Amino acid sequence: MFSKSKINEPGPKADDSARKAPGAEAAQAARPESAGTEFKASAPKAKPPASVLSSDLHVTGNLKTTGDIQVEGTVEGDIRAHLLTVGETATVKGEVIADDVVINGRIVGRVRGLKVRLTSTARVEGDIIHKTIAIESGAHFEGSVQRQDDPLNANKPGQKPAQGQAQAQPRPAGEAAKG
Repeated sequence: MFSKSKINEPGPKADDSARKAPGAEAAQAARPESAGTEFKASAPKAKPPASVLSSDLHVTGNLKTTGDIQVEGTVEGDIRAHLLTVGETATVKGEVIADDVVINGRIVGRVRGLKVRLTSTARVEGDIIHKTIAIESGAHFEGSVQRQDDPLNANKPGQKPAQGQAQAQPRPAGEAAKG
């Protein structure tokens, strides 16, 4: 019912090597080692590691990538990424837009993300627009939270708000919120 596979045989038979060309033995000997690397080379490439902005780095300007960013320093500008991790020592002043946002540090500005997570060390001053959100006990948050099905693309400047969504009106500087 079952037959033994040629993979388990110890080596080529004597009559097989006689049929091959003289240089074929060297190529056959090299093939088993290279076969493993050939398979790895044809496999899909691994996702590159996150770009890390270290704690001694201060960036002024916008950052945009389709990959991941881990901020440990200071960024003054907007950030657009697939996964954004804001470290405990980090400060971001600007709008953050990412599929996944993990906030351990400080953000001053709007946060837009499909999944937003504020850890216990997070400090956020600004609005959060999300599809799903998690706020751990101990996180500091000052602003509004709004759920949207597509928070990454909805209500960009110049667009009308989605049906059923109220558009926030900016207050002039110095005017206190009444409530």
